[in-house]
Order: sequence, then structure tokens, then C-alpha cells
Amino acid sequence: MRWALVVWIVVMIGLHQDIWNWTNKTLVFGFLPMGLAYHLFYALLASATMWLLVRFGWPAYLDELESESE
Repeated sequence: MRWALVVWIVVMIGLHQDIWNWTNKTLVFGFLPMGLAYHLFYALLASATMWLLVRFGWPAYLDELESESE
């Protein structure tokens, strides 16, 4: 699972470089520029990515060390 998370992070880094939207003047929903809509989608995707990282990539030994210190 960790390799899948690493690959996903590399994909997210690639998606963050949105050079294809620099000259796009399309309006989403009639008022939202495409670049801003893309970044809104990207922010939601980044939040889901962080949840995945914490859920599946968090090292178990860190929780064990916390339990032992109490």
C-alpha cells in the first residue's frame, strides 16, 4: 500500500503543475474561471490524499511509543 501512496503523491505533484489551464478562459458554472475551479478540485483531492496518507501510511510504531509513554 505504501508504494501506491508514493505513486499517488508523484501523480499529485504532476497534477499540481496545471500549465494547460494558463490560457483557458472557460467559465465553470458561468462565473468561476477554469483555473480557479481546477484548484478547488485539486484542494479537495489534496485533502483526500492527506486522509489516505494518515489512514494507510502512518507508521504503527509511533502510536506504540505514545502508549508506552503514558
